[in-house]
Order: sequence, then structure tokens, then C-alpha cells
Amino acid sequence: MNKFTKFTFTMAIGALAATSLVACSDNEDPTPSPEGDAKDIALQAAVTPYVNNTVVPNYKTMADEAITLSNLCAQVRDLFAQGNISEANSVIEQACTHWTASRAAWELSEAWLYGAAADYNIDPHIDSWPLDRQALVSLLSNASMMENIGNGGAEWVSANLGYGLLGFHAIEYMLYELSADGMSSSPRDLNHTFDDGTVVTNNHMIYMAAVAEDLRNQCVRLEASWAGIDNVTEEKQTILADAELEPTRNYGEEMRTAGQAGSSYQSLTLAAQQIIQGCIDIVDEVNTQKIGRPNSGTSEEDKNYIESPYALNSVVDFADNIRSVRNAYEGQNDDASISDYIATVAPDVDSRVRSLIDECITRIEAIPEPFASTATGSEADAAMESLGELSTALASVNSVLVNN
Repeated sequence: MNKFTKFTFTMAIGALAATSLVACSDNEDPTPSPEGDAKDIALQAAVTPYVNNTVVPNYKTMADEAITLSNLCAQVRDLFAQGNISEANSVIEQACTHWTASRAAWELSEAWLYGAAADYNIDPHIDSWPLDRQALVSLLSNASMMENIGNGGAEWVSANLGYGLLGFHAIEYMLYELSADGMSSSPRDLNHTFDDGTVVTNNHMIYMAAVAEDLRNQCVRLEASWAGIDNVTEEKQTILADAELEPTRNYGEEMRTAGQAGSSYQSLTLAAQQIIQGCIDIVDEVNTQKIGRPNSGTSEEDKNYIESPYALNSVVDFADNIRSVRNAYEGQNDDASISDYIATVAPDVDSRVRSLIDECITRIEAIPEPFASTATGSEADAAMESLGELSTALASVNSVLVNN
């Protein structure tokens, strides 16, 4: 989650747009040059499949898996309440599979945290960490609040709980348990206590199901925001209508029609720059926050800033974030991409970016789990070095987009 780059980039985009408008007003002949046409053709060929074949399918997978996860968490809640612990444990195992799948799709989307994820605050809503354990203990022992969760479900937790009690990591804590030495993780056995000795109760399961339902709603909203509300299933339309979360914009259409009337992007160049800035933002976040804070921070808060610590999924999260950069920059399944255009005008820049993406993934995957124990190791240091270089290389891509 990155809270700071969106405003900066928006200002930069505004300045670039103003410059473009001034240049146009000074030119008596507004007809694009042949070079401009060629660039726009190349960028249109890249932006369209970026939306259609990367962003939208990724969010669809995330939403589909979140729906299944929510249904399974509701089953666990009901089975536990009935005293059927054995069957509930079996369903917990299934829920873990779908948590992992929805989680992977989310991490593979973090190169495009602009748009709906930022405008609707979905990013912090579903992916803040660490879990606020102290607040959770207080919540679970508060009869009035638990009654509200039982009656109000997703809508109540969404409106009343802080981000530290929502999203993937709250569900993760309920679904996974670490071994005694912290070196392995497995689906939770509901006969076991939590790591603080707390016995699993109905309140835990009621809370988990409500938060999973809220996660489902937010994931469906992301898909509908980029695909268009009419292009998601009737089930998903009903979910959004019931939760009063229908998107107010079609972000995918706005990007596909960059440079045309009605789009928030005044040119295809600005749309392409937004894509690259999204890549820079997540590379910087992995470098300075996800790895960097536990690696270099001095406070207890820094040391505990571990993403996905209960499922031991931290390193997978980091690597998938950089895969999202690869998918955004290079495209998927032989789609035309921004990389294709950069390769024609600045092949050395393109080659450098592609090489560093691969290097970053390799170095991240070399970090051993549990990350809480290895964050200060040489493998993390090496990954951070490559991530810094990748951020600089991607900034060069944006310069090429402006000047070529």
C-alpha cells in the first residue's frame, strides 16, 4: 500500500497536460505529425490489451476467488457453531487455497494501484498490515460489537472497523497457524489455540466470515470499476447493489479512450506514463516499505511491519508485485506493450528494464522464509539494491515517453 505517490504523479500529469495544451494553442496546424501518429498507434496498441487482457482478467480472478473464499468462511462459521469441528477444519483447508489464489491476484495487480484501488480506498481497506491484535482482542470480547457484526456483516465491519482489522491479513490470521518454531505454516486446526493461547470461539468465526464478505465486496468492486458494471456477472452486480458499492466510473474505458473526449487522460502518452508510474510506485514500495522497513528500520513498529506473516507468504507477495510490473510493462501472451514501443526508440532502456525485472524477481525469491527472521539478511539487501536500480530504469522509460 502506498499513500503518497498518487498526488505527486497527478500534479506531474497536470503539468504535462498543461504543457501539451499550450503547445497546441501555439500551433496553427493541429494535425498530428506522422511521428506522432506512429507513436499514438503504438501506444494505443499497448494500452488496449493492458486493460483488456491484464488488468480486467486479473481483477476478475481476484473477485471470483474472493467470492468462493467468502462462501467457505461462512460455511466454517456455521459448522463451528453447530459443533462440527472436523468438517469445519476440512473447509478451512479449502478456504486457505482460495485465500492464496485471491491474494496472488491482488499482489499481481499492485502495479496499477491507481484508479479504483486508490479512489475508493480499496488498497488500504483490504491490504493494511500488521493486524491490530490488541484491537481484535477487545473487539471479540465486546458483546455489543459482536452482535452488530453478526447482524450487519460486511456492511457493518466496513463502516465501523479500522483498516488494521479488515482485509486479507485479518482473514489470514484466522485461517493459518504457525508451527511452534515459526518456521512453517498450515491451515488452522480449530481445536488448537491461537499463538497467544486464546481458544477459538464462535466470535472468531463470525468476525472472519464478515471480514471475508467485505473483502469479497471490495474485490468485486475493483473488477466492475475496470470492466464496467454491465460486463460483470449478475451475481456480482447484485453483490455491489446490495452493498451500495456500484462504481461511479469505468476506469478501463477511460484508459482505452485516452486522448478522446470524455477520458481522464488527455493523451495516450499520459496514459502510458500512468502505467509506468504505477510500476515505479510498487517497486519503490517493495524496496523501501515491504522489505525496507523490516530490513533497515530501527523501531519495533518497523521490525513488525511484515506482510503476510501467518501464511509465510511474504516473499511470494514481493515477487508477485514485481511480476505485476512485468505484466504491465511487457504485456502478456504476446500482446503489444509499452516495452515494444520503448524498444523501437530507446532499445537500451527497454533492455535494461526487462533485465532488471527478471533480476529483482530472482533476488526476491532467494530470500528465505520466514521473512520476519531474514529481513536483515544479505538476500534482502541484494533484492533492495536491484529494486532501486529498477525504479531508476523505469523513470527513464517515462522520460522516453515524454521525449520520443
